[in-house]
Amino acid sequence: MTATDRIDSLRARHAWLEGKLDNESGRPLPDDVAVHDLKRQKLAIKDEIARLERV
Repeated sequence: MTATDRIDSLRARHAWLEGKLDNESGRPLPDDVAVHDLKRQKLAIKDEIARLERV
């Protein structure tokens, strides 16, 4: 897998997590732990993308 392929895969995962976060946040009583976990995962992916783009 090339770096470009990895970045594309990470961007797709980031978008999927964004959708999950929107769904959870839109619920009448969102699960704060789930929201926190989704945000943490998104940030980790964003950091990985940034690291790969610097190389």
